[in-house]
Amino acid sequence: MAPKISAFPKCYLDDIAGKRTMTVFQWIEMAKGLPAEGLEMYDGFFTSTDTGYLDQLKDAIHDAGFVMPMLCCSPDFTNPDPDGRKASVDREIEMIRACHHLGGSGSVCRVLSGQRYPEVSREQGIQWVCDCFHQLLPVARELGIILGLENHYKDGFWKYPEFAQKQDVFLELLQAFPEREHFGVQYDPSNAVVAGDDPVELLRHVADRVVSMHASDRYLVEGATLADLKQSDGTIGYSESLLHGVTGQGLNDYDAIFTILAEHRYSGWISIEDGMNGLDEMRQSLEFLHTMVKKYFPEG
Repeated sequence: MAPKISAFPKCYLDDIAGKRTMTVFQWIEMAKGLPAEGLEMYDGFFTSTDTGYLDQLKDAIHDAGFVMPMLCCSPDFTNPDPDGRKASVDREIEMIRACHHLGGSGSVCRVLSGQRYPEVSREQGIQWVCDCFHQLLPVARELGIILGLENHYKDGFWKYPEFAQKQDVFLELLQAFPEREHFGVQYDPSNAVVAGDDPVELLRHVADRVVSMHASDRYLVEGATLADLKQSDGTIGYSESLLHGVTGQGLNDYDAIFTILAEHRYSGWISIEDGMNGLDEMRQSLEFLHTMVKKYFPEG
């Protein structure tokens, strides 16, 4: 079975989840007609988690011709405050339940490790994150939800970058959880670029654990090189010289990425993170992904 394509409105993230000048229902209406089968949600889009609200949201998604395969959440499990970590666990459990309500069993609920607080050591951070993951897994198993650990850069509303941004920390966390039915990887090649890592190399390490994927692209402004943008820790971050563009036209080698996905018979969802320059670019990116799926998964 071939991967399916969904859309995520990164271009409207702050409007919906930050400034609240736009609602998730308005985004769903705008998305009608996009060549996608699903709409990925973000927990910051929600103004409530009451059953009535989630029912209304689920109906709006379905009435627009979509399903909800992925819920993007940003728990902060490295918070030095134990009450903060507990609040993150409680919130993530609430989101696992919301994910099940909106998408049903088999949906992917993203997890992150947390922020890279300067005062938290790698050893301590990994211990805290693992403790929190162990609290989430029983709920995920009960509801048939898959937790997707993303190689993330930084939630837009965080102060510090992701604790497990770099490949070595990410892989160490992943290896601590051999569970495969309800725990895997949400792979994002562009985040690997931002981390200063090789997206294809990372995928080779985790291809058999990928449960969902984000697809976007980055390109360099004229005269810039990745080597020039690297910081002292080897990361790049959201440099003004590294811009969003149409997927397939930037730095990511999608032929290599899809070759690896096809070799591992990936059949999950690929969610486009695009539209920073308008819905026309999002449509182009979605059409590109459909072309790649047909090319590398010809039997469907």
